[in-house]
Amino acid sequence: MIHAPFVPLVAVTADVRPADGYDWHAAAESYLRGVTAGLGGVPVIVPSLGDAIDLDALLARVDGVLVTGSRSNVHPALYGAEPEPRAEPYDPARDATTLPLIRKALARGVPLLAICRGFQELNVALGGSLEPEVHLVEGRIDHRAPASASQDERFAIRQDVVVVEGGCLGRIVAADRIRVNSLHRQAVARLADGLVVEATAEDGTIEAVSVAGSPGFAVAVQWHPEYWVTSDAPSHRLFAAFGAAMRERAARPALAAE
Repeated sequence: MIHAPFVPLVAVTADVRPADGYDWHAAAESYLRGVTAGLGGVPVIVPSLGDAIDLDALLARVDGVLVTGSRSNVHPALYGAEPEPRAEPYDPARDATTLPLIRKALARGVPLLAICRGFQELNVALGGSLEPEVHLVEGRIDHRAPASASQDERFAIRQDVVVVEGGCLGRIVAADRIRVNSLHRQAVARLADGLVVEATAEDGTIEAVSVAGSPGFAVAVQWHPEYWVTSDAPSHRLFAAFGAAMRERAARPALAAE
């Protein structure tokens, strides 16, 4: 019998953006191409409709979850802080969708890769907190993107991160230090219980984590591997590992049935 190649179906989280009198639910093309070019999958954008979405039904049909970055930030009320102008903009509809989606994906062992805002959402979903403007913290560097009309310049690979030896990320990238395109305002303040640090910036800012004891692949990075997935080796390795985890999970029932 000839078996068709496995093509993973990947749920991709969406922002809510008002325009032309409508609320648009959208994901940047770079994340969609990260799925297609980075792991040979099909991206499915999940609208941020909160409890109007049956997340269990969704997770029963997809092979993985990609939690994307965004200009918006997780609302501070979700980690016990007061909202303030410097932490804006917010996207409460996205928060109401992604945080429960993350928790359910982890519980079911659905492979999960979280990027930038997604990294922050994972930390908050599991009980951690965020620093709204990490560059204002004494001793920290400015992790924000440079002001530029060129996306290639904004997302340029320019910062070193130190990878934890023997960790999940270290095994994926096969290096103890890599250069990344980390561009963010918010950062981890209190790390959630159950998260394991996988990489840090040279100023100590946590840049990558994994979920301890997760039944499936569960990695989050503060940088943007989707942007250079076809040309940067560590970015490609991360997406390839995400794809391999989905293929391995999909193969388990078939193996059990043989």
